[in-house]
Formats: sequence, C-alpha cells, structure tokens
Amino acid sequence: MKIKSKDFRIPEGKKVELDKWPTKIKPAYKSKKKYKKYLKKNIKKLSNQQQLLYASNSYSVLLIFQAMDAAGKDGAIRHVLSGINPQGCQVFSFKHPSAKELEHDFLWRTTQALPERGRIGIFNRSYYEEVLIVRVHPKILESEDIPEALLNKKTIWQERFQSIQNMEKHLHRNGTRIIKFFLHLSKEEQCKRFLKRIDNTKKNWKLSLADIEERKFWEQYTYAYEECLSATSTEKSPWYVVPADDKKNARLIISKIVLNTLKSLQLSYPKSSEEHRQELRSIREQLTRENSNR
Repeated sequence: MKIKSKDFRIPEGKKVELDKWPTKIKPAYKSKKKYKKYLKKNIKKLSNQQQLLYASNSYSVLLIFQAMDAAGKDGAIRHVLSGINPQGCQVFSFKHPSAKELEHDFLWRTTQALPERGRIGIFNRSYYEEVLIVRVHPKILESEDIPEALLNKKTIWQERFQSIQNMEKHLHRNGTRIIKFFLHLSKEEQCKRFLKRIDNTKKNWKLSLADIEERKFWEQYTYAYEECLSATSTEKSPWYVVPADDKKNARLIISKIVLNTLKSLQLSYPKSSEEHRQELRSIREQLTRENSNR
C-alpha cells in the first residue's frame, strides 16, 4: 500500500467524528523484514532532509504528538527520528506545569521550547493538553489562577482554540512548519498494551492505577479530542489522524508525512558568494603549500 499523507489529514473546517476514523488499516508492509526496509529508507531520506534544514537555517519544524496512553508516541519518536542528528533536534515532554509555569498564560511554557531556525522540535504532548486533560478535569483550571472576571467556562475552550490558532499562524508566518499527529488508538488495543506492561517487568514502570483511572474518562477524552481536532486543524498547521493499533504501520505513516512536509520546503544548501569562493581558493593554496612542504 502506498502511503498518501492526504488520507490521514483533517481538512480545515471538517467536523471530526473519531468513530469514523479507523484505528487500524491495511499495512503498508507485508512482513517485518519489509517494514524494517521501508522505515530504514525513510529514515535515511529524513536524515538528508534534516541536513538541508540545518544548513539552510531558514525554516524550523515542530512535530506535535498527542494520543491516549499507550498509543505509541514514545516509540514513534524513537524509531522514526533515530537517524536524525541530535545537534539539530530537540525533544520536550510536558508534564504537570510547575509553580513558575502556572504564573504565566497557558502557552508560555511551550513557547520557551520552540525550535530554532534550522532545527526540528518535538513535543511529546504539548499546549494541546490545555484543551484536553484540562477540559476533562476542569478542576485543573483552578490552579491556573485565571481572574474570575475572565474565566467564562462556557467559552473558555473556544477562546483557547482561537489563541492556539493565532499562535500557530504567527509561527507559520515566521518560518516554523507545524505537523500535528493524533495517534488514534482503540480502547481494546489500549487494554492489550496495558496487560503487556504488567507481563513485561521492563515495562512495569509505565503503568499505574492513575492510568486505569483515566480509562474511565475515555468518552470524555474522545469528545475533547474531536472538538480540538475540528477547531485547530488548518491548512497551514494540519492535524493527521494516524491509525495506531499497528505500531509499525503508524511509524511508516508518520515518517512519510514528515518526509513529505520537509520535501515541500524545497530546501537547498546555501550558495557561496564570489567573495567566499575566492576565500576558499586562498585556503586551498595555503593548505596545498603546507602539505607539499611536509
């Protein structure tokens, strides 16, 4: 199966109903060997594109990963970006905000972590938590100390969607390309993966009663995601719904989408000016003389 980015992209203005988006599709690979071959090929191409991104120093790329627990975010980041030069890549995972972060607006802490020009930034969870977990657990809002006169619980989510859209438009206008992935996992598959974490002693640390408690809010999270994806998938900063029940296939899809986005930038290595070329000729002469005198 040929992977087409548009098949997973949410068009701007489309109302998302997640039960109509599959969590598993026909895989793009026929065997584990083929999967490794395809992923390796994409990783090599991504590495080449990253070198161009770093050298041109004009655009930056921000990858955002959101999902239910056990959807495979960590594995996707680890496998897909395994060939990326660490010097040109930054990964951030956002947990509960600190006391200092709570003294600022909800976008402040992630803004500090945005990628520089020429770099790829990765958010494992992001500012979107503020319209997801905070929406499912509205008591979290109380810790943000928003003035009561400004806190309208009937409109706050739409207001936050608007703030996010405005921020992403601003970033796009200044050269940051944002690719947002929602790893779409079924509740049944999550159950299977939780059980595997119990059986595998190396993964026991990944599961706690808190994770099981969050499963009870599955419908609420689904609704929050549907509202979020519908409101914030735009032409310039789209969301991609990636079927996540098959981890290998999800990684191939993600790698292809990132690769297609980087290629669309039509990057090239900086061209030397005549002055620089003259400087290089002078350097060559010096090095040649030095080498010949040995």
